Amino acid sequence: MNGDESAGRSRWRWRSTGRQRSQQEVILMLLCALSIPSILPFGIYRLLNGAWMSAAVDMALVLAMSAVIVHVWRTGRHRVASLGVTIFYSAGMLATVYLRGVSLVYWVYPTMIAAYFVLRPTLALAINSVGLLILIAILVAQLATINLATIIVTIGLVNLFAYIFAYRTGRQNQELHTAVERDFLTGVGNRRALERRLAEHAQERRPQLEASLLLLDLDHFKQINDQHGHAAGDQVLVRLAELMRRHTRSSDRIFRYGGEEFAIIAAGASLIAAGHLAEGLRAAVAAATLLEGHPITISIGVAFMDKAHTPADWLAEADKLLYAAKQGGRNRVCVAPPSVHHAEGD
Repeated sequence: MNGDESAGRSRWRWRSTGRQRSQQEVILMLLCALSIPSILPFGIYRLLNGAWMSAAVDMALVLAMSAVIVHVWRTGRHRVASLGVTIFYSAGMLATVYLRGVSLVYWVYPTMIAAYFVLRPTLALAINSVGLLILIAILVAQLATINLATIIVTIGLVNLFAYIFAYRTGRQNQELHTAVERDFLTGVGNRRALERRLAEHAQERRPQLEASLLLLDLDHFKQINDQHGHAAGDQVLVRLAELMRRHTRSSDRIFRYGGEEFAIIAAGASLIAAGHLAEGLRAAVAAATLLEGHPITISIGVAFMDKAHTPADWLAEADKLLYAAKQGGRNRVCVAPPSVHHAEGD
């Protein structure tokens, strides 16, 4: 892209016609939705037959699953809900076995496997291990030693296999996710990663968690490609990414979203702090030799990621400030004027 002079860049149109639900949300709501018709008929049957305690356990599980579906659907907050569902579901299973006897012990298997779908493997294993100990205490007086040992071994193997499968699948998904969100040339995050991180910050519930957005652009980059070739231009981008890593904090996130343009999310940085960061980065690039015989500079726009606004607003403001830096002569930083909220934070 040769957009040194281009105003009103259309790439900043935020692609959000509605919040996209995460995989974890979908799995949790689906698990709860499938559990309701699986449990409700038994609850009704036991209620009609006067098994009040067992019916109460079944109905409590149905109500809990329904509440979780509504909560996650409305808020998108699934982490605590996943833990609550697993604990409540396990407790209901143990109560059912305690009330109805060993004949219902087969409910242990789907209950424990389900935990690995909504929790981290280590947490699911820990909860299931506690559940297994309680189950042993319930069954020890009801079963012969060989039968109890058979149940313990089979439940243990199911948990072991489920843990290994969940752990390997999680690692593979994490590696794939990292590859998809990494720029192939510079190794920093790509535009997809930038959009995801901005969306996460917008949904963050802690208002005190402030951050600033830096947009930077190499000045006259088209001349580098025209005079020295695209291979030289690629090398400049790689060296610029390396320089940015050295002159930013470990908590800062760097992204390349197209051509010679980069973004930095400075976590925990007010406008003043982000302005200092941007100025240091600008000076470091101006002093460095990114290409022999060709001085290179950058222009930077700095905006505050105010929770009262959207990612589209942050991007639009930073883009406007970057354009102002370009129009002001390049090799400069343009920082948003502090609002009352920013000033209080400083």
